Amino acid sequence: MKERGKQRKVYRKQRPSKQYDLPKIKKNGKKLLRVLGGLAVLFLLLIIIANVYHVKIITVEGNIHYSNDEIVAMVMEKKWEQNSVYLSLKYRKKDISGIPFIEKISVNIVAPDEIKIVVYEKAVAGYIEYLGKYMYFDKDGIIVETSKDRTEGIPEITGLKFDYVVLHQELPIENKEIFQSILDMTQLLEKYQIHTDKIYFDKDNQMILYFQDIKVRLGDITNIDDKIIRLKSVLPKIEGEKGILHMENFEKNSTNIIFNKD
Repeated sequence: MKERGKQRKVYRKQRPSKQYDLPKIKKNGKKLLRVLGGLAVLFLLLIIIANVYHVKIITVEGNIHYSNDEIVAMVMEKKWEQNSVYLSLKYRKKDISGIPFIEKISVNIVAPDEIKIVVYEKAVAGYIEYLGKYMYFDKDGIIVETSKDRTEGIPEITGLKFDYVVLHQELPIENKEIFQSILDMTQLLEKYQIHTDKIYFDKDNQMILYFQDIKVRLGDITNIDDKIIRLKSVLPKIEGEKGILHMENFEKNSTNIIFNKD
């Protein structure tokens, strides 16, 4: 009789046991910890920068055509643009386009919560009125801006002869030296805080300044510094009058200036 209940042994092929490289696991774990630690530090720094470097105090310098509030609105247009670090990185003498009269803007950090905005405006010597627009030009006679609005503080230049005007090109006039005369004049007027309505050049390039109902005949650029210094002291005395002030032949030691009332 066959023996019952006798169990047969079954032999199966054993799978090789998985080998673990413990040193490599530890190394990768340390790398992961370093990465996570670095991210944590970076996140903490971002929080500190966002809070500590939040702009509260702002100073603006170099702006003439725009008010301080207008410049601040341009620079800090969006909500996240109120961080001094971000602004200093964004505006490093950044070229500006689309905003008349401004060439560059830079932002300097004075303190974590304080910045200084420095505006670099285009050097404008004067403007001409042409086809219903105001054309502003620099010391070389190059048209730098056109606008439908007149900007205070920049004199109108009349008497120049030209047939056309092209933005970013020089005014096509024969006597190119007149641009230097215009720049010298506007700089002197600004230096002595004299605000003229208009500067007129006649066919002989003789200058006439307009102050409401007063015309000041300055002649050419000769002795112009002395003329402007004397003009500053004379204008208050004839304010509200109508007439012509003759300074064509004025010299430093001149004592008499003729004013012909209308």
